[in-house]
Amino acid sequence: MRNPLIIVGALLILLGAAGLAVPVFATHQLTDVARIGDVKIQANENTTHFIPESLSIVAVVLGAALAGIGIVRTPAKS
Repeated sequence: MRNPLIIVGALLILLGAAGLAVPVFATHQLTDVARIGDVKIQANENTTHFIPESLSIVAVVLGAALAGIGIVRTPAKS
């Protein structure tokens, strides 16, 4: 089994890179506003989310550090 530090580091690198590639994304939520008998009124709410560039950079750097530590600490097979 691989060292867990390498796996966590790789995941952080991927998430950080995704945050740098796509810093803004939107979500859509459909909510019921009113309901009278069989009739219901719904509202569609759009929300935009921003991923700070600094957070993505920190994730990439931390992931690289964890993966590097995991590689160094992995014992060599003889």
